[in-house]
Amino acid sequence: MAQRPGIFPTFFLSGFECSTFLWKDRRRRDLVEETGHRAHALEDYRILQQLGIAVAREGIPWPLADRGAGYGFDCIAPMIDAMKQTKITPVWDLCHYGYPDGLDPLSDAFTSRFANYCRAAAEHVSRHLPGPAFFTPINEITFFAFCGGEWGWVAPYLTTRADRERFRLALCKAAIAGVKAIREVRPDARMMHVDPLVQVVAPPDRPDQVEAARHETHVDTFLAWDILCGKEHPQLGGSPEVLDIVGVNNYSFGQMEYRERGPHQALEPGHPGIEPLCVLLQRVWERYRRPMVIGETSGMGHGRPEWLRDVMNEAMAAVNQGMDLHGICLFPAVDMPDWHTGQWLHNGICDLVECGGDLRRQPFGPYVDELRRWQKELNRVTAVDADPYSDPVELQDVIDAARRLQPRPDADWH
Repeated sequence: MAQRPGIFPTFFLSGFECSTFLWKDRRRRDLVEETGHRAHALEDYRILQQLGIAVAREGIPWPLADRGAGYGFDCIAPMIDAMKQTKITPVWDLCHYGYPDGLDPLSDAFTSRFANYCRAAAEHVSRHLPGPAFFTPINEITFFAFCGGEWGWVAPYLTTRADRERFRLALCKAAIAGVKAIREVRPDARMMHVDPLVQVVAPPDRPDQVEAARHETHVDTFLAWDILCGKEHPQLGGSPEVLDIVGVNNYSFGQMEYRERGPHQALEPGHPGIEPLCVLLQRVWERYRRPMVIGETSGMGHGRPEWLRDVMNEAMAAVNQGMDLHGICLFPAVDMPDWHTGQWLHNGICDLVECGGDLRRQPFGPYVDELRRWQKELNRVTAVDADPYSDPVELQDVIDAARRLQPRPDADWH
C-alpha cells in the first residue's frame, strides 16, 4: 500500500496528437489520421506498455463522433481495443481545437451540444473500459482562444482581442457544462484541464509594452483556470472540483517577447527574460493548490533527452518547494507534423519514418535512455504489468528523489 498514492498508475504519461480543427484553408484536419495513429493504435500502445507508461492522453474527435442526430464512436474503436490489450488508462480529450460544422462557438447551442456530447462520450467509454475515468473536456482553452479568436488560424477564424476574450469565455462555459455532464455518468471521473505555461517580456526598446507583457504573464495565462475553479465569472458554475487536476504544458516557445499583433516571438536561448521552469510551476501551484501534472512537454530533434533532463530537474526543484506533482506527460508518443509546413517535428518518443506508403515507428534511443534513467531515480516501473493499479505511484519516492538530488532552478534550462 502506497504511503502517498499518486492519481495515476505511472508517473510518466504520454499521448497522441489528435487535433481536428478547420485549418486556415477551411479544410478539416485529422492529425490522428495524418500520423497513422488510428491504423497503428495497438502498436503505439504496445510501445508505451514496454516503456512503462500506463497513461495516455487520447482524443475523441468531436467533429467526427457528433453526427447531429446521434453519435458514432467507431473512430476510437481501435484505441479502445488497444487499451484493453495493453492495460493503459486514457485521459480522454473531448475537444482538441475542433467542433462540428455549422456550430457557432459563441452561442448557447454550443454549450448545450458540447454537454450532450460529453455525456454520450462518457457513457460510451465507460461501457467499454473498466477502471478510473479521466477527461480533458477542452484542450488548451487559452491557446485555442488565441488560435481561433485572435490569430484566425482555425475556426471560428476571429481576429481581434475582443473576439478572443469572448471565445475564451464561451469555451470555459462549455468546459464547465461538460464536466458536469460527464459526472452525471461518472461521479468519480477526474478532470485534467491543460493550458500552456507562459512567460512574456517586453522588447528592450519598448518600455510602453511592459504592462501588456506583465498582464499576459500574470493575468491572461490564468484566466481560463480561474474561471474553471470559480475565482472569476462564478456565475458559470466553476469550482475547485471542476478544475480538479491542473495540467501545465511546457515548451520552449512558451517564453516569448511581446508582439502587438500575431503570435509573440520565442525568446532566444540565454535571453535574460527567461525564467526557470520551477518558477513558472510555482506560480500555478501557489494560485490553485490543486494536484498538478506537466500535461505536455517535449524537446526537438537531438535535444529531446537534454530537454527531459532539464524538465525533470526543474520539476524536482518544484517538488522540493512543496508542489503536489503527480506526473509528467512526454508528448507526443509518436511524431507529429508542423501544422503550418507539414514537416515532421521530431518531438516524439518515436520518430515517424515514411516506408512503402506507411509510417514506421522508430523510438529515439537517447530519449528512451533518459526516460529509463529517471524511472530508476524515482523508483518507478519500466514496463506496464497486467494490473498497473496494483502498484500505484508512490509519491513519497518522488519526494525522496527530489530531496536526494537537490537540483537548483536554472534559467538556462533551454
